[in-house]
Amino acid sequence: MNYLIRINYDTEQPMVSARDLHEGLEIGTRFNDWFPRMMEYGFSEGKDFYSKMSKTSESGGRPSVDYQISVDMAKQICMIQRSEKGRQYRQYFLDLEKAWNTPEQIMARALRFAQQSMDNLKEHCQFLGAQVVEQQKVIEELQPKASYYDMILQCKDLIATTVIAKDYGMSAKKFNVMLHDMGIQFKQGDTWVLYAKYQGNGYLKAKTCNYADTEGVQHSREHSYWTQKGRLFLYDFLKQQGVLPVVDMQPYKAQRSISQRV
Repeated sequence: MNYLIRINYDTEQPMVSARDLHEGLEIGTRFNDWFPRMMEYGFSEGKDFYSKMSKTSESGGRPSVDYQISVDMAKQICMIQRSEKGRQYRQYFLDLEKAWNTPEQIMARALRFAQQSMDNLKEHCQFLGAQVVEQQKVIEELQPKASYYDMILQCKDLIATTVIAKDYGMSAKKFNVMLHDMGIQFKQGDTWVLYAKYQGNGYLKAKTCNYADTEGVQHSREHSYWTQKGRLFLYDFLKQQGVLPVVDMQPYKAQRSISQRV
């Protein structure tokens, strides 16, 4: 089949340019006068044709209006012309329709449509997957985690100051100095002792440790350890001062991050 006119296969049905057809049929009347007369033969916009604005030419001329028309409409227009060119183009469109409706072409279109549907579904699934991941992140950030308070309640063992200081992201030295500055304890010799108003509340418990010096002589030293009650006291007291353990700072930072994102 010899090529006569460009066919647009990007739509549901083959379409051709009305201006290309006007030129191919060698119509003497101006296109802007000719096509409105063709529309009077009962063709419907949106079904048989639709308008399309062409791009502005490089010379700067005004964009012209073109129309994409169905092959069926093009056949009828060719028949209306009653010319040799009309009969030639009409036969061209008949052959095109015949080829378009062969089992091979029908199968090819079905496969192409199926592939497009699969691609669209894949993109949609990827979009939904990304949404699920994002929502899961938000859920994980908002989901309440075990607080430091809960951890204290679960542990009834005596805890050294070094361990508690680490929970707050500090060294034992810095932590002890902070408690001193806050009026909780003072240093007596090499030992940190609670101020009178905090003594007798069961916050600390002494443990005696035996050790040998370099000459093998045995000695004993008393070390103070924080009880569960003492750790709860420290947690509540420090929290009022705006000092939080590391494990409680993470949900706080996550909440701030979410608030800023919203």
